[in-house]
Amino acid sequence: GTETVHERGLRVYTTLNVGMQRAANQAIRDGLHAYDRRHGWRGNIDNILRDHRDTLDSYEDDDWRWPINKGDYVTGLVTAVDDKAATIKVGPFRALLTQPDFAWTGHKSPKDLLKAGDLPQVSIKDINGAVAHLQLEQNVGPQAAMLAIDNPTGEIKAMVGGYSFEESKFNRATQAQRQVGSSFKIYVYSAAMEQGFTPFDTILDAPFTTMSGGQPYSPHNYDEKFEGVITLRRALEGSRNVPAVKLAEKIGMNSVIDMARRFGITSPLPPYLPITLGAADLNLLEHTSAFTVFPDDGIRIDPHMIRRVTSYDGALLEQAHPAVHDVVEPDVARTMTAMLQDVVQFGTGMPARALGRPAGGKTGTTNDFTDAWFIGFTPQLTAGVWVGFDDKAVSLGKPETGAIAALPIWLEFMQGALDGKPVEAFQNVVPLEKVALTKTVKVDTPDSAPTEAGESPVMPDAAPENNSPEPGKGPPGEAPAKAMPPAQNPSATPSPRG
Repeated sequence: GTETVHERGLRVYTTLNVGMQRAANQAIRDGLHAYDRRHGWRGNIDNILRDHRDTLDSYEDDDWRWPINKGDYVTGLVTAVDDKAATIKVGPFRALLTQPDFAWTGHKSPKDLLKAGDLPQVSIKDINGAVAHLQLEQNVGPQAAMLAIDNPTGEIKAMVGGYSFEESKFNRATQAQRQVGSSFKIYVYSAAMEQGFTPFDTILDAPFTTMSGGQPYSPHNYDEKFEGVITLRRALEGSRNVPAVKLAEKIGMNSVIDMARRFGITSPLPPYLPITLGAADLNLLEHTSAFTVFPDDGIRIDPHMIRRVTSYDGALLEQAHPAVHDVVEPDVARTMTAMLQDVVQFGTGMPARALGRPAGGKTGTTNDFTDAWFIGFTPQLTAGVWVGFDDKAVSLGKPETGAIAALPIWLEFMQGALDGKPVEAFQNVVPLEKVALTKTVKVDTPDSAPTEAGESPVMPDAAPENNSPEPGKGPPGEAPAKAMPPAQNPSATPSPRG
């Protein structure tokens, strides 16, 4: 009850890990500022002299009331500027900002960017006594959210709901409903594996039109290319859209939705083929929790944030007993884990290889680059990242795919969260390249498709021509080229700004 919570001095023990939470906070800020630097200098900085708010000698920023450390993003005050450098005050520290510190803007002289009295955002690269080394930044445009779950217990170890709690109390990790792009494909492939398909069954990646919601629907691949006869392993690894839709049609959308429900998805899922490519809105908490099924050998433990509650004198009032759900058989979970490891090793999630640990995951990117996702896991920890603008109509811009906008945030967090912890392998998971083929089934291929045991598909399973991002392009297979018609599109109605 409210009175007890506010007046009785309860002791509430959360599941959050302080070190992981700090790593998550830093990764979100680093990732959003990296995004902003990629999209150029916008200017329009507040200036205390122009606004007649204060003088250079008397101004004190709110950011300076807290300890300032290496890695922080804070507001600085420009006290002087010439052709070579800008002098910046940050609390008790002074810094000279020279051309390498703002090279990302494309400008050569600080006079092109700053003037005395400006209040730019800066990042603290180093501190030596009273002298700081800074990099010029700017207020970020998009938002991001992150959630990390301990696989064996379901405990939430870190959660970030946005760039700044002071600026926005809206928790995008639990409250925002966003399209998840190709990361939804895990439910399609899990349902297929349960029905007896294997990663080595073949499917035709070619132009394709079917009926969905009474209207013609023609899915497209992200790169607008087709690879011909490929294995399901390759289709998921490269996030090919056309094979995913064909597979969903083959096994039935009701099977896909049923599988998503078993994984813990409670958001509305209309039974139309475009949701195969992530056209339905989910929240980060339920989607990240679903991925724990793979490293947990087919079970799902309800995610939770409170471990126990006691009275002031230590009497136990409440203890977490999260529910455990049987989702899929262990062999299905292990097969999917092996396939999602391939996504990291050879597919759209290749940047995650830098973690240097066994890991699986899936990227997601929506139409017009409005949402970028990466959800990945190791044997110990599953983490999900979303990046986008609160206004669903605003694009992150090409080529801000899940692999470019979200995955680096995941990687930085996981490197910090797992630092010093032993490297673990997935138990009972055999890499697909070591699996002996006994048969290959044609899901949707011409009669000339390979059907004999061990016969190679037309396209290789390992990294193909478009597997790695090319300059100006993101990973293939991310965004559905055609959204579902407005009458069936669950995101057709704009949602309020978060």
